[in-house]
Amino acid sequence: MKIGYHPGEFDGPAIADELSRNVAAAEEAGVHSLWFMDHLFQIQVFGPADQPMLEAYSTLAWTAAHTSRIQLGALVTAVPYRAPGLLIKTATTLDVLSGGRAWLGIGAAWNDYEARSLGLPFPPLAARFEQLEETLQIADRMFSGNTEPFVGRQFHLGAARSPPAPARQPDLPDHQRDPGEDHQQDDQEAEVDPAADGPRPGARLEHELDDPAEPLE
Repeated sequence: MKIGYHPGEFDGPAIADELSRNVAAAEEAGVHSLWFMDHLFQIQVFGPADQPMLEAYSTLAWTAAHTSRIQLGALVTAVPYRAPGLLIKTATTLDVLSGGRAWLGIGAAWNDYEARSLGLPFPPLAARFEQLEETLQIADRMFSGNTEPFVGRQFHLGAARSPPAPARQPDLPDHQRDPGEDHQQDDQEAEVDPAADGPRPGARLEHELDDPAEPLE
């Protein structure tokens, strides 16, 4: 069994100091992985929307600089919030600079309130699922060095390149749930090692979330 730590609250006048103590304690205790929500407002599971919430990838980069062993990821990245090429570049950069500790968790997203409040795109559910599929296909290309143009229904990339390559060799992907998505039965997400060169969720995502620990095949 591997234990992950998922900080969900960022209260107090000195958020950075408290987070530094918490991640240091987690690493010292031998925790395997550390996950931050990709939310812009606090979610109802933890408190009201006006409570502090940190942007996930900035926080992951900060955490990488304050740790040396613990694995790092977003639980999970909201696909509509970032262009796929930039997202894969961000995840690859995190992996390279952390010495191969980054995981890419991505999902179709559910929190339309925070997206629309901050002017982010939030298309209908069917379009978000298409974005999720196409982002995984783009990730597959960028992680493997395939620079051919990508033309999908949602995204077009002229040359899906992202040097440098991810730092580490892959593990098989599996998937988890964002705690705020328990009520979103149609939503789904995948957790993908940025260096994955084995089986990848590419063409279609056709899995159930009845068991969040079941591997994605």
